[in-house]
Amino acid sequence: MNRQAQAALLFLLGASLLHAGTTDLYLRYVKAGLQPLLLASGAVLIATALATGWYEWRRRPQRPGEASHRETSHRETSHRETAAHPEPRVSWLLLLPLLALILVAPPALGSYTATRTGTALQEPVAYPALPATDPLPLAVADYAGRAAYDHGRTLTGRRVALTGFVALDRDGTPYLVRMALNCCAADAQPVKVGLTGRVPPVLQPDTWLEVTGTYSPRLTHDPVNGGPIPFLDVTAARPVAAPGDPYDETWNT
Repeated sequence: MNRQAQAALLFLLGASLLHAGTTDLYLRYVKAGLQPLLLASGAVLIATALATGWYEWRRRPQRPGEASHRETSHRETSHRETAAHPEPRVSWLLLLPLLALILVAPPALGSYTATRTGTALQEPVAYPALPATDPLPLAVADYAGRAAYDHGRTLTGRRVALTGFVALDRDGTPYLVRMALNCCAADAQPVKVGLTGRVPPVLQPDTWLEVTGTYSPRLTHDPVNGGPIPFLDVTAARPVAAPGDPYDETWNT
């Protein structure tokens, strides 16, 4: 891979990162808070590509016969160094992430991963006061933390609305799930809330639902890692479109 090819590859990779960072595509790979770093990385790659291209352009003679003896000697030296230390062909593997960004937009992790991974629910540090909205929209992790560790003290007598995708346990128990991120999709783990009450009779895994209901004292343990899975007593449910950011970041805040 010569320097011109390196510059072109770096430019395309940087442009792909900028494209992903300015659309919702990057949310399939990393958490929303990393968007500035992703954009900065794309800008650095493009700047590096332009600098490499400019350097190579400066090294070329402007007209036939214009190269000086020193430039000729420099090219001969560069040629000898390249022959002694050839650029590794493995460099072309950089095309793989580029093609992945351009051609393949991976789907968000769903029920298959959720049913094979233990719940990542963690005990909240505090339980902030909740607004008087009815029904009260809550993140799946927020409801689960209050229900499992605070025994529903801040939820009693309140109607809450949760949004997530459906996963079915081995025995058919329906869960409402959001995948939580520490950094990127590679470390995503599920937070699960069991559904009871007026649950739709037919549920398809990976269907996104908005469910309204009230706190249930029922609690079970995840068969994968033994973590707590609280339940919600459903009073209404309706299918919704998947959100732009399918991952839930509130669980570790």
